[in-house]
Amino acid sequence: MELISSTQQEKSKNIMAILSQEEAQALMKKALSFSKADECEINLNGSDSGNIRYARNSVSTSGAISQTSLVVSSAFGKKLGVATINEYDDASLEKAVRRSEELAQLAPENPEYVPFLGPQTYSADNPKLFDQKTAEMEPKKRTDMVAQSLQVAKDANLTAAGFLQNTGSFAAMMNSHGLFAYNKYSDINFSVTLRSADGKGSGYASRDYEDFNDMDTLKLTKVAAQKANGSVTAKAIEPGKYTVILEPAAGIVLLENLYGALDARSADEGRSFLSKAGGGTKLGEKLVDERVNIYSDPQDPRLPTASWNGDGRPLERVNWIEKGVIKNLSYSRFWAQKKGVKAVPGPSGIIMEGGDASLEDLIKGTEKGILVTRLWYIRPVDPQTLLYTGLTRDGTFYIENGQIKFPVKNFRFNESPVIMLNNLEALGRTERTVSGESFQSAMIPPMKIRDFTFSSLSDAV
Repeated sequence: MELISSTQQEKSKNIMAILSQEEAQALMKKALSFSKADECEINLNGSDSGNIRYARNSVSTSGAISQTSLVVSSAFGKKLGVATINEYDDASLEKAVRRSEELAQLAPENPEYVPFLGPQTYSADNPKLFDQKTAEMEPKKRTDMVAQSLQVAKDANLTAAGFLQNTGSFAAMMNSHGLFAYNKYSDINFSVTLRSADGKGSGYASRDYEDFNDMDTLKLTKVAAQKANGSVTAKAIEPGKYTVILEPAAGIVLLENLYGALDARSADEGRSFLSKAGGGTKLGEKLVDERVNIYSDPQDPRLPTASWNGDGRPLERVNWIEKGVIKNLSYSRFWAQKKGVKAVPGPSGIIMEGGDASLEDLIKGTEKGILVTRLWYIRPVDPQTLLYTGLTRDGTFYIENGQIKFPVKNFRFNESPVIMLNNLEALGRTERTVSGESFQSAMIPPMKIRDFTFSSLSDAV
């Protein structure tokens, strides 16, 4: 079955993997027509991307990737089988459907199986979610953006390694109950690490946007260069409890372990920091500072997200933490059915409200403390208290009398985001950042925290 004409192919060679809503719908209808199962669901995804990777101040690779996949899920009662293909002629589609049905018949029954959803009502696509020029970005534009970054490194006598990628993509799903969902996305992501010639200083910057016009590789690399040159003469100071200012890139990797754990089932089953001793959950209780407000909103132009989640449920604005109170928990469809409540999808596109202060203002208002650029290698210590350990990196600095006095050697920390948000002293202006652990974007303010626990020193740069 020909979904795109040869004329269209000639005009759109670099976006061939991005099917329109009508094209995706036609292909999925064809696949569904072969189904003999009690229920059948089709998921169709595709993307076109271009990238440049560089290291030691020169480009090492440049390439483009175009890919699609179609996933068939067939169910007989509570038995489910899944097959995946990337060939879309009628014979291949039918073969995938038959294979998923065969696997379903062989599978054991899933006691927690929930039938596929029926038709849903979705909010209109956020207009900021897809930018055609970002999806179709030419190699010359990527080259120019990377050249700016490399020039900063060379001028500062630093060694750079980085990655720039732009992507256009789509996701669609359809099932035998009449559900159909479709979203189209664009994305440009950039990350760069700069090291001093002697290897003693390091700086890092990373961002992710839907529109390439928001991406300033020159500005980001200058920030990373400043961190790298500024951290060369790092001094060792005693570990202990310090007032810290966490830049958004540092704060996000702890916060995402908090909002990612707002799950009703684990709380109900006593496996969560939200579980009460003896039963029950802490839903509705104040757990952190009243200045903490965290929500997700797919329609927010600063951080647009899909209008539906992986199982087809509509995504809408949800207040997760409001004035320090846990307002909502996420529920899978199975657990919501068991508890007789609404099935709430998990957080997507998290936004944490901040204040009016800049990062510089937070530094000026600090008598003694430590500025943390980034945290990494985050590992759980105690799920019941959300205690995590990890390391600082890419620029850690001592603050005295409102000024950065000198760089310090990196620390290992032991801290819980719950305790951290109870020791909140000040919030800066919210800004978009990207996690170095999950690679997900969020809107996070810089945070000034008292009594942050550094447990030991690290010789790593």
